Amino acid sequence: MPHISTLGVHESVDEVFPAAVFRDALADAGPSVEIVDSDDDLTALDALVTFEYEEYFLDAGLDWIHSIQAGVDRFPFDALQERGIALTNSTGIHGDVVGETAVGLMLSFARRLHAHRSNQERGEWVKPAWDDAFPLRRESACVVGLGTLGRGIATRASALGMDVTGVKRTPTPVDGVDEVYPPEDLHDAIADARFVALAVPLTDDTEKMMSTPEFEAMRDDAYVINVARGPVVDQSALVDALDASEISGAGLDVFETEPLPADSTLWDRDEVILTPHAAGFNEEYYERVATIVRENLRRQREGESLTNRVV
Repeated sequence: MPHISTLGVHESVDEVFPAAVFRDALADAGPSVEIVDSDDDLTALDALVTFEYEEYFLDAGLDWIHSIQAGVDRFPFDALQERGIALTNSTGIHGDVVGETAVGLMLSFARRLHAHRSNQERGEWVKPAWDDAFPLRRESACVVGLGTLGRGIATRASALGMDVTGVKRTPTPVDGVDEVYPPEDLHDAIADARFVALAVPLTDDTEKMMSTPEFEAMRDDAYVINVARGPVVDQSALVDALDASEISGAGLDVFETEPLPADSTLWDRDEVILTPHAAGFNEEYYERVATIVRENLRRQREGESLTNRVV
């Protein structure tokens, strides 16, 4: 890869943190750093840090694109490879905060916090039925996907006293996980879990991996937690499962269409908690991404392979 002398920060990173703050965090990293938008000519840049993918990136003569997210399913791998554009991502930086979000959703369901918040908004003093709330310490969670995100969930669920199992392509032992199943045993893995937490990347194999057969395999008092990607869950099948009381509820941070359409039936369900694809948001986000970019700038100068390289 040629020397990186000019690095662009695409305005789309404003979706997660201010582009100017990120630019300033890299001010002493070596290259000139400038904020660019969709109307700017990118041909003077050597590399680009971005949230969105736009087609014109391919013809800008870039040597390297860095995604501030871990998920890169929106990027055209083959086209990038054909043009010799390296693609790196931000995997590895969200395990703690996404884990906290996922377990926070479990706590909300267990302690009925979402119901109390809704009652507060209506000005209603309503106590739960005697058997509505339950302690997490005697419950079980199956974490589907045991990469950085999944391990973050498993560690925190285990710390709360939960029995934790998991699903992983290579079913090798994982700290905090009592038993690891291969993907072909998914139904066995989720059959006894009170919470099924999804933390897999979106691939051809994982798209709609949770659909009608999987919801039927779950306990009828179970909850699905999705902090992975929206298409990992067959959303219409999820709605059907909720309508049929095949599962008790869902905590969803991601959706098939984002933002979630205003006419979605998911908005008005008492046993569904929705968050706006924000599980990874935190005040350190820009610093964590800057650390990866800074390290890759060093590696590029030293002729080493890039970390977190996808293409």
